[in-house]
Amino acid sequence: MNILLNVVLILISMQACFQSVRSSRDGETTIEDEAWKSGDFLKHSDGEEWGGLIDTTGTMIRTRFLTPRGFERVKAAPNSFAAYLRGLPLKPHGATVKYYNGREKANRGVYDAVVDLPVGNKNLHQCADAAMRLWAEYLWKKKQYDRIHFNLTNGFRVDYSGWMEGKRIIVKGNETYWSRANRPASNTYEDFWDYLELIFTYAGTLSLSKELKPVPVIDMKIGDIFIVGGSPGHAVIVVDMAENPETKERVFLLAQSYMPAQEIQILHNSMNHNLSPWYPLDFGDVLQTPEWQFDNTQLKRFE
Repeated sequence: MNILLNVVLILISMQACFQSVRSSRDGETTIEDEAWKSGDFLKHSDGEEWGGLIDTTGTMIRTRFLTPRGFERVKAAPNSFAAYLRGLPLKPHGATVKYYNGREKANRGVYDAVVDLPVGNKNLHQCADAAMRLWAEYLWKKKQYDRIHFNLTNGFRVDYSGWMEGKRIIVKGNETYWSRANRPASNTYEDFWDYLELIFTYAGTLSLSKELKPVPVIDMKIGDIFIVGGSPGHAVIVVDMAENPETKERVFLLAQSYMPAQEIQILHNSMNHNLSPWYPLDFGDVLQTPEWQFDNTQLKRFE
């Protein structure tokens, strides 16, 4: 029975982003394949469909994406999470998203750039995982180890500070506990990534949505997350914002991973190709992204 419960727990967390996704090889289709057939996406090129807001020579978010005319990037304190997200490295313009197994995710109007960060070789780095990974890596690089913690789907809190001490997590059915495991204290990036993969395995949109603090869209900040917890569920993270100082209009950029596990991508705005990849803050009741629809009540924030 314990083995069965353990399997159920893993399946719940791994399916947090699941929505009938199957491999695009061997005659099978993915969500984006179906949407492409239905005409939901506009396949863009290097012409007018890019909207003139992409500098193809830019190597990071803040240099690749130009602000719309009349807009300026909102201020971000040095060494802040916002500054970290703006500085995320990007693959060369036109690069294709890679799945964890090396296969490619064809770009059918889903993304305008690919974040140049490894995602491991396991099917773990999915939607909520990408948001947790970015937050945790920011804190790890700042050496704020005590702030790195996440709850598993069963509610058990896993602090990275305990992991650093050499402790490890044991999951038996719905029972979860720390074990010394005869490991020395360590804080290498390899150890940190092992911690993240444990989180990716046993946490997801359901657990993360309960941890985060709800915020009104009007108060959006860089680093906030649109999230729907469940199975299926999904999460996308705000990685940049800009404002028109005269009209006070604001726009934002979104990034996501998805299922199967894949590289983080900067989302295309399929509702306004000329504004893409920026999204307007006054999007109304529903935020439509290429692979998910969010309500304006589903914005949350790390604390």
